[in-house]
Amino acid sequence: MVSLKDIRAARNNIVKKIYRTPVLTKEFVNKQYGTNIILKLENLQVSGAFKIRGVLNKIASLTTKERENGIICATSGNHGLGIAYVSYWNKLKSAIVVPETTPEYKINKLKQLTKVIVTGASFLESCSYAVENSISEHQTFIHPFADPLIIAGQGTIGLELVEQVPNMDCVVVPIGGGGLLSGILISIKEMMPSVKIVGVQAEGAASMFVSWKEGVIRQLEKLNTIAEGIAVKKTEELNFSIIKKYVDNIVLVNDNDIKFAMKTLFDEYKMVGETAGVVSLAAILKDKIGLKCKNVVSLISGGNIALNQFATQLT
Repeated sequence: MVSLKDIRAARNNIVKKIYRTPVLTKEFVNKQYGTNIILKLENLQVSGAFKIRGVLNKIASLTTKERENGIICATSGNHGLGIAYVSYWNKLKSAIVVPETTPEYKINKLKQLTKVIVTGASFLESCSYAVENSISEHQTFIHPFADPLIIAGQGTIGLELVEQVPNMDCVVVPIGGGGLLSGILISIKEMMPSVKIVGVQAEGAASMFVSWKEGVIRQLEKLNTIAEGIAVKKTEELNFSIIKKYVDNIVLVNDNDIKFAMKTLFDEYKMVGETAGVVSLAAILKDKIGLKCKNVVSLISGGNIALNQFATQLT
């Protein structure tokens, strides 16, 4: 299990290398929806997404030998971008394995910094390949969500929110594998237990939702969502145990909800969010949370999206 002490230690490890991302609210939107919506803008993070927090914390823990062996990971994009940036800064050899569904924009960004291997129909298949490769090539494998140090790094967002929005009533968080939600649950619930934490998944990639409802980890047979960044067939026990202990609710949004949130984010807040990055806002705008007249934080987890893909989702 990851502790609040671990998250505070992670903050000390990464604080000089990340942005303390801002929060933003718009009175006009709040009046329209009857909820005080506060955006936490991780789309403005160094790598364009929150993932670099966990990556920095994990790489800081590696031994000289683990660094020399080189790093390999599996990712739908943003974890890989975090690995690529940190490896580039530290002159470490790295390889990023991505599924075939990864947008070309993310692949091209990765290729500017590191070696990219495109294989697997989903993250799960890419992950299996990366693990096997790490063994045969003696590389250091870094999991995108089922790692205590990764979770602790993502939990630093919660520490910032406690300081930035001390009157918050609820935080709404996207879920893929559950690393982000796990970290935020620990940091906020340990400091402000009355704050509700709600996770959000896409209807076409509802692995955590199904697992949470049934009380046991379930693996999806297929994925079908525009939110490729959170399209994960199965969570892991570490994340599931934390989420099962702390989370107040998990809700689902569909692709049309996601498109609506992207458009609203752009039109009303003048911000760009990727499909996976706006599911929390989609849940609030489509009244999945049920908290009117409350201070609700929407975590915008990433903004790595190509202009043409962004424009397509708005039409």
